[in-house]
This record gives sequence, C-alpha cells and structure tokens, in this order.
Amino acid sequence: MKKRIDIITLGCSKNLVDSEQLIRQLEEVGYEVAHDPENPRGNIAVINTCGFIGDAKEESIRVILEFAGQKEAGNLEKLYVMGCLSERYLQELAVEIPQVDKYYGKFNWKELLEDLGKSYRHEIETERTLTTPGHYAYLKISEGCDRTCSYCAIPIITGKHVSRPVEEILAEVRYLVSQGVKEFQVIAQELTYYGLDRYKKQMLPGLVERISDIPGVEWIRLHYAYPARFPEELFRVMRERDNVCKYMDIALQHISDNMLSMMKRHVTKAETYDLIHRLRKEVPGIHLRTTLMVGHPGETEADFEELKAFVREVRFDRMGAFAYSEEEGTYAAGHYRDEIDQETKNNRLDEIMRIQQAISAELNASKIGRRFNIIIDRTEGEYYIGRTEFDSPEVDPEVLIKRTGKALSIGNFYGVQVTDSGEFDLFGEIIEG
Repeated sequence: MKKRIDIITLGCSKNLVDSEQLIRQLEEVGYEVAHDPENPRGNIAVINTCGFIGDAKEESIRVILEFAGQKEAGNLEKLYVMGCLSERYLQELAVEIPQVDKYYGKFNWKELLEDLGKSYRHEIETERTLTTPGHYAYLKISEGCDRTCSYCAIPIITGKHVSRPVEEILAEVRYLVSQGVKEFQVIAQELTYYGLDRYKKQMLPGLVERISDIPGVEWIRLHYAYPARFPEELFRVMRERDNVCKYMDIALQHISDNMLSMMKRHVTKAETYDLIHRLRKEVPGIHLRTTLMVGHPGETEADFEELKAFVREVRFDRMGAFAYSEEEGTYAAGHYRDEIDQETKNNRLDEIMRIQQAISAELNASKIGRRFNIIIDRTEGEYYIGRTEFDSPEVDPEVLIKRTGKALSIGNFYGVQVTDSGEFDLFGEIIEG
C-alpha cells in the first residue's frame, strides 16, 4: 500500500512551482501525494512556507503548529518544513517547534527524498505535477534578486539573482505542453534582470521569443518586472508575437521622488512616467498591473497625495497595494524609524484601493459590447468562469458566462462578447460561429 504525503503550499506562485517539482519526484518513487487537501490524512506532511511579510510568516507558523499538534496526537508519523520561512529562521524554528522532524531551506528540499530513503531523479528535474488546472502553469525562470529595495527581505532569503539556463527552461515548456498546458505565467522575483548573471546581458526578450516559437504555447504572460533599466526590446516582442499577452505586471511601489529614493528603487518619477508612456505607445492595448506601498518610513501626507494623483492619472488596469511592515535585516529596519502608526497606514491603504476600485469599475464598464478571446478555467454554480489575455489567474478579473446552450470545455478558447460588468468581473455571451 502506498504511503500518502500531504503537501501544503503557502505563499507565492514561485513556492508553488517548488511544490510541484517535489510532488513529481515523490510520485516517481512511489508515494501518493495530495496537495493542499481539505482534510489532511497522510502519514507524512510537508509544509512549504512563506516568509515575505508579517502576515505570511504568522500564517506559516500557525500551520506548522497545527500539524505539530496532529503529530503529537498520533495522527501523523513525520512532519517536514521547507521554504522561505525555514530558510530564514531555520535554527530558531528548530528550537521553538521541535515536533518537526526536519527543517529544510528554500533550496535544499531535494534532501527530503534522501531522508525518506529515496533518491532524487535528475532525469525528471524539468518535470512537474501541476496543482493548477491542466491548461496553465507557472514558469519560474530565475531565483533570487540583486535589487536592494529598502523594505524587502527577499534577497536576504533567496540570495543573489540566479538565471536558469535558456535550454532548461525551453525543455520544461516542451514537457508542459506535452501534458496539455497552453498558457504560461512567466515568473521570477525580478524578470527584467534575467540573463545578466549567466549571459552578461538582459535575455528576457529573447527567451520570450523562443518560448513563443514552441508549438502549443497559446498565451505567455509576464509577471514581476522592475521599472529601472527595463529591456526595451521586449516592446517589439510583445507587439509582434500574438501569443505574448499584452499584459505587464510591473511593481512600481511609489511615485514621489522622495519615496523612490528612500525605498532605494533606483528610478525617478520622470523615468516611471516615461516607461508607462512607452509601454502604452509601443504595445497598443497593453494592460498594466502594478503594486504600490503605503506607509513606508518617511512617507509624508504630500507624498501620499502625489501617489493618489498618480493612480488617478495613470488609471492602471489592475492594481494591488499593501502597507509597509518592518522586516528585520532590511535596509529600512536598520536605517529608518517605523514612525507611521498602523491606523494611518491602514487608512492610506483603504483610500488608495477605493480610488482604484472606482477606476477598475469604469474600465470594466468600457468593455461592454466588445469581443474578446477567453480561456475557460472552471465552472462555478450556473456559470462558466473564463479569462481574457489581460487577466492572470487568481489575481485579476474573470469573465462569467451563463451555463446555457452549448457545453463549453475547460481549457479551451472561445470568442465572447461582454454584456455587462461589475466592479471586478465581466459577464459575457459566447459568439457563435
């Protein structure tokens, strides 16, 4: 009888890729694996942790303690922890939660196979067992980050930027296409740095072109770009390649020169506006997603008013925001005093998101009557749920289509006319013929 392993993934899509690689390895050596089960019941549990910000760390610790309790109660034979939290706090966690059989960092999880009495299979290292719907996958092209943003602990956790070899990435894409994947979310901590360490030049545009050449790749979407020294050759690739989505996820964080300097972003307000203008001019119809931060040390009311004006003027298609929280070991923690109280941070966060929600509602309404190509992700109640090329899974708006008439297939593309909109989602009808 196969032993069952439950794997619980916390945090970002980059962690999810690690879990999918581990699942493939475990299945290859004979284990039955369940990912994020509603009711864990395996002999062994592996928790892949997040250590990015305070809330994520608290969730990771809560889940570890929950499973430690299950082990003490005799419901679990072995408990292992991996990922960003244990990479950063391995020694402390081993002392505080000794019920865990072994802690691994973010990069040495392959040792788990050896500790289970198995061998890591190098011949399948570009293969993964997907936890996403089978028609899309996340594609991680690098690890780490060489940027030195004041607030960010990621370089402390993951180390320097390390680009994966182009051929290795392409082999993984070919494998995933052979498994039915049509859509790729290309991810990294910092996409635009790709290639500088390994090839001594920015290689993202060339990599995207080569991925787009692979038969069966229908959509490529880019996540987590950095505004400074943006690789402008990417404009041409996005404009010319039909299967490269007109979508860019580029975290800007702020707009005032005062804050950009204090955040150590190495970009100015003028350069930021110029990049946005260039993106929209060179790639007509592009949808921009960004992330902003409020409450960073030194943010004055004038800085915040400037940020609000920026959001109103640029009208991002998609936007997220979060309040600053001090992370030990970062430049900000060592050089700035976190003097903005939590209530002010929360109020600023609520205010900036209210502005964006109104913009999102207006932009959604402007799509009524337009036609889009969508991919169907799932069914939910009386609706099929799909996305346009301008929508990334889990974080962006969806298109809801009533389940009437001809049945639609999950993972297939259909033409849709938008008939109505809400604050977040669109409603549509299938275009026949």
